[in-house]
Amino acid sequence: MNYKIALVKGDGIGPEIVDSAVRVLEVIGEKYGHSFEFNEYLAGGAAIDACGDPLPEESVKGCLASDSVLFGAVGGPKWDGLSGDARPEKGLLRLRQALELFTNLRPAKLYGGLKDDSPPRADIVAKGSDIMILRELTGGIYFGERGYREGKYGKEAYDTEAYSVMEIERIAHVAYQTAMKRGKNLISVDKANVLETSRLWREVVHRIGEQYPEVTCKDMLVDNAAMQLVRNPGQFDVVVTSNMFGDILSDEASQITGSIGMLASASLGNTKRGLYEPIHGSAPDIAGTGKANPIATILSAAMMLRYSFDLTEEADAIEEAVNKVLDAGYRTADIAGGAEGALSCTEMTDTIISYL
Repeated sequence: MNYKIALVKGDGIGPEIVDSAVRVLEVIGEKYGHSFEFNEYLAGGAAIDACGDPLPEESVKGCLASDSVLFGAVGGPKWDGLSGDARPEKGLLRLRQALELFTNLRPAKLYGGLKDDSPPRADIVAKGSDIMILRELTGGIYFGERGYREGKYGKEAYDTEAYSVMEIERIAHVAYQTAMKRGKNLISVDKANVLETSRLWREVVHRIGEQYPEVTCKDMLVDNAAMQLVRNPGQFDVVVTSNMFGDILSDEASQITGSIGMLASASLGNTKRGLYEPIHGSAPDIAGTGKANPIATILSAAMMLRYSFDLTEEADAIEEAVNKVLDAGYRTADIAGGAEGALSCTEMTDTIISYL
């Protein structure tokens, strides 16, 4: 089979980590008889520098014409002075909208080889954790009305949180369907004791749950969820939550795994085409130094094989190779804490490929 993949490398370490994932995919293609056609498109700061737009129309068209998109990272201090709509991050938000991607899947799995690198106490880590966080992706405060106005104390800024019944229904269905394929345990995170949007969220999630009687759904306030992730991560299986809460909680969950450089993500809509990216940022301070961890991007490529191309065996092979590399004690600088012997981005990629 031939698959057409759009590459959006972006800024900072984005080009390095995407190149690593491409190398792994090329090996998979040779081993399993697939061909991958890669086409590069601009987004983020690189696009601003090239044409003044964080997401050129050519990039949108190219991504829409592809079977899926592999995304690096965008942003950096160079563009911090730009207005909100002109910032690199706006390009990513616009791309998610253009591709109609409303569900972000963020797995946070603690690999056995990294138990000693996880910050929680040894007795907590020993229980293990394998969490799938579903974050609503195209609604909520990140996409609500915003601006400046005169307020009670003078000039003030505002951002508006809003969710429709439809937006909650569609991600709730994905959450319950995901739970059915795992432990049939769903936790819905909200702030229903304060926010009206969360009260609607809770009402709709439970109504949709009537269609999935095998799944146990529990509500949890976001502040309690943040605490419980550290206290007892093993209690979580599938988590569904809003855009902003999901953004924060998934970053917190990444630390349980040993490093944010380990976490992949998949952004999906109603078609097989998705956008796959690591959840970490562009890390401009280490760009070009070889210190970037490519694992999250490589695992994102594995998610692409699994969710967009239905290549389960190939995805399993990548994930198993990563697991074996970590079990063997190989580390990048972010996991090793700067210790001597840490592998560079290229060396880690070479090592993972050697285990395929």
